[in-house]
Amino acid sequence: MRVNLFDFPLPPDRIADRPARPRDAARLLHVGADGALADHGVLDLPDLLDPGDVLVLNDTRVIPARLFAQVGAGKVEIMLHRRSGPDTWWAFARPARKLKPGTPLRIAADFQGECIAKGDGGEVEVRFDRGGATLMAALEAHGHIPLPPYIKRPDDAEDRADYQTVHARADGAVAAPTAGLHMTERLFAALDARGVQRVTVTLHVGAGTFLPVKTDDTDDHRMHVEDGVVTAAAAETIQAARAAGGKVVAVGTTALRVLESAAAPDGTLSAFAGGTDIFITPGYRFRIVDRLLTNFHLPRSTLFMLVSAFSGLETMQAAYAHAIATGYRFYSYGDASLLERRPNEPG
Repeated sequence: MRVNLFDFPLPPDRIADRPARPRDAARLLHVGADGALADHGVLDLPDLLDPGDVLVLNDTRVIPARLFAQVGAGKVEIMLHRRSGPDTWWAFARPARKLKPGTPLRIAADFQGECIAKGDGGEVEVRFDRGGATLMAALEAHGHIPLPPYIKRPDDAEDRADYQTVHARADGAVAAPTAGLHMTERLFAALDARGVQRVTVTLHVGAGTFLPVKTDDTDDHRMHVEDGVVTAAAAETIQAARAAGGKVVAVGTTALRVLESAAAPDGTLSAFAGGTDIFITPGYRFRIVDRLLTNFHLPRSTLFMLVSAFSGLETMQAAYAHAIATGYRFYSYGDASLLERRPNEPG
C-alpha cells in the first residue's frame, strides 16, 4: 500500500509533553467494530470490557538507554536498541560517521565502551566494559530516559517514573509500551471487580519504533527485530479465556505484536521466546487479539498502519479526525483509545 495513505495533519499543540495526572485520568476514545465513536475516560475501561475478557499487558521495563560518549575531542549520542550479548548492544549513533570498529567510547570516568561493528542499516554494535547487572547499574547511573524525539525537552527526574508502567518487571525496553502507562492499582482493582483477568507478556520495545517509514510503499519497509516472550502459563490462561467466550484485550501494539507472533494461523497460542519483526498493515488477518487499548500514533508510522489494519483505515482516519477536533492528546504521554477489531475479511 502507498505510505501516503496513512498521512494526516496533526497540530503541534496536540502532542503531549507530560502525562495526565493521575495517569488513569487520561481520556479514552472507544472505537466500535462498526466505526462508532464514543468519548470516555480511562477509568471507564472496566465498563467497556466484559466479564471473562483477558487483559494482556507488556511487562517490559524501560532502561536509561540514551548515552552520551566522548569520542576523541567530540561527543556522540548512543541510543541502545537491542541487546546482543551480556555486555553488547546494537545501537543507533549520532553522528554515526564518527564511529567505526575499534573506536573507544568514554561515557564516564568509570564507564566505557567500544564500537565493535557497524550494521547495514547504520546501526553500531557496542561492547561495554561490564555486563549483566553491573551494566544495568551503570546505565541507571549515567544513562538518560529515552524520551521519544517528538518530546522537545531533556528528560528529568519525573520521567524516571512517568515513562515506566506500574507493572514493569523485565529490563530491556528502550521505549515505553505507552498504552500501559495509563494503568494504576486503582484501575486494576476495578478490572478485577469486573471479572476481567490479567496476564503479562514481554516485548522489549526498540528505538526502531520511532524510525520513520522512508519508503513509498509498505511492501518495501523492513521492521527492526524486537525480542519477546509469551510464557506457557500466559498462553494457557489466554486460551482458556477464549474457550470460555472471553475476548483477548491487548494493552498496546507491543502486546498485540508479540501475541500475533506467537499465535498459529488458527488462533492457537503457544509459548514463545525469540525475535519478531512482524509488520501489520491493512489486509492482515488477526489471529488472536479482539480488542486493543492503544495511544494515538504518528502520521505515516507503522503503528498507525497497525491500528488501521485492526479497525479499518477509514474508521481510524475518522477517529483521529475526531480526536484532533475534540482536543485529545497524542503520542506517548497522550490519551488512549480502545479499538474493537473489525471482522477479518473473507479468504
